[in-house]
Amino acid sequence: MLTNHCYQGDCREVMRELIAAGVRVQCIVTSPPYWGLRDYGVHGQLGLEASLPEFLANMVEVFVLCRQLLADDGTLWLNMGDSYAGSRGAPWGPSPAATEARSMTASRRRDDTPIPRSDVRVEGLKPKDLVGQPWRLAFALQDSGWWLRQDIVWHKPNPMPESVHDRCTKAHEYVFLLTKSEKYFYDFEAMQEPVSGGAHARGAGVNPKAAPSGWDTSPGGHRQLKGRYSGTGVGFGRGYDKVVKPRVKQNASFSAAVTESVGTRNRRSVWTIPTQSFDGAHFATFPESLVEPCILAGSRPGDIVFDPFMGSGTVASVAQRLGRRWLGAELNPDYIALLAERTRQLGLVLESAA
Repeated sequence: MLTNHCYQGDCREVMRELIAAGVRVQCIVTSPPYWGLRDYGVHGQLGLEASLPEFLANMVEVFVLCRQLLADDGTLWLNMGDSYAGSRGAPWGPSPAATEARSMTASRRRDDTPIPRSDVRVEGLKPKDLVGQPWRLAFALQDSGWWLRQDIVWHKPNPMPESVHDRCTKAHEYVFLLTKSEKYFYDFEAMQEPVSGGAHARGAGVNPKAAPSGWDTSPGGHRQLKGRYSGTGVGFGRGYDKVVKPRVKQNASFSAAVTESVGTRNRRSVWTIPTQSFDGAHFATFPESLVEPCILAGSRPGDIVFDPFMGSGTVASVAQRLGRRWLGAELNPDYIALLAERTRQLGLVLESAA
């Protein structure tokens, strides 16, 4: 089977061919085109549909095929940003200055001719409404059979500026973790992160306040205590003559686990990662630091990682660097050329390092 390869064409057709050939991938990491935000200048591109329902229907079709291509214990990590409804209910993204800096939006084609907007409608949206496309897509995929396991907030410490005076500057996007099955491969150890500066050891032994004074905690000890007790517990009866069952907050196993200060903790669901540019004229690139934890948690060395919207090849580059195989699809031949050069250079670096 050919791996470390990006196929040119509509990702839906590419995936149908891979599925027919019996190919299965372990992990999918991708960022689809956002609805109505940019014209990538390629015939047949997704993201410029006349309506949001049409866009969502196309996305569901894409990810139904992704689910067929995915191993039974595989995971999908899906990045999606949002936009606002414009004066006609059509989507619009950042401020004009930011839009110009990030190239074109859906309001202009590559030849600088306006795209007709009069036929673009979002049912129920008013001007300046947040479209909510990340969650609309997540719920649509959930309805189609995916397990929606988590929403991860990608916090951008260096967001694009916006010339708005009636709301906050947008500084986050979402990464959704979706799975094909209830049980799936997830490398818990790979998703550990350093503890915060306030972490400290809890001492040796159970907190004495966890049980009332005189409480026999030895094997075979009593399980009830009568009389007044002001500590943590649940009372039964009336007045002060009641049976108290303390809720022991700590026990020996818990105490042993926290006696020494730990250096790592389970990764939190807000990831602070700066945006990252790529010198290849592709203006919608993933930061490698956003892709890396997804691949580490969702695959093992040697597994296949797939991106149906490969773009400039960030997913391929990170997968290759981490010892995974990769496959992808991309409609624009210019981006495939960028990807080939990017992964070729990485391969040379890996060979020299070996």
